[in-house]
Amino acid sequence: MTTLLADALRIHGRHLPEQSGLAGDYLTLLDEGVPAFVRERLAGHFTGSAWLVSGDGRRVLLTHHRKLDRWLQLGGHADGDTDLRAVALKEAEEESGLTGLTVDEAIFDLDKHWIPERGDVPGHWHYDVRYVVHAGADETFAVSEESHALAWREIAALAADPAADESLRRMARRWVERSEQHAGS
Repeated sequence: MTTLLADALRIHGRHLPEQSGLAGDYLTLLDEGVPAFVRERLAGHFTGSAWLVSGDGRRVLLTHHRKLDRWLQLGGHADGDTDLRAVALKEAEEESGLTGLTVDEAIFDLDKHWIPERGDVPGHWHYDVRYVVHAGADETFAVSEESHALAWREIAALAADPAADESLRRMARRWVERSEQHAGS
């Protein structure tokens, strides 16, 4: 599976040159193999996230993350699973309670971000690989213990919201651009 991830990272870096350096950093971490996919690697490790879009493609489901106390996309630790696409889908299902979700093949976004020290876990890096996940027919979510709340947010409004997390704004802008390109084709 790590070969598939390596190929996906290379393709992502070619398609989004602004993320090519980051994709190279991810490939270096990937060379470590399975240890890079477990949270016990305290210098940093892979995580998988979901840009979970509504059926009409106009909204994204965000979590008010309990530990970080911020609005973010759904996602979490790989816990040894080297298929980060599957991790993103699993986390989306677990954190939203939604069923009938589907996930795109291609990587949507990369984000390396610092997680502050919490309890006995020192601060560390998350090498987050993000995939587009599509909601099914029923978009009625259930809040898990990992969240204070969940909410569907308009993607276009999120792209323009200066108070939103920068990585959320980046993904929202990318989604809006992608949607406009598809509409024009």
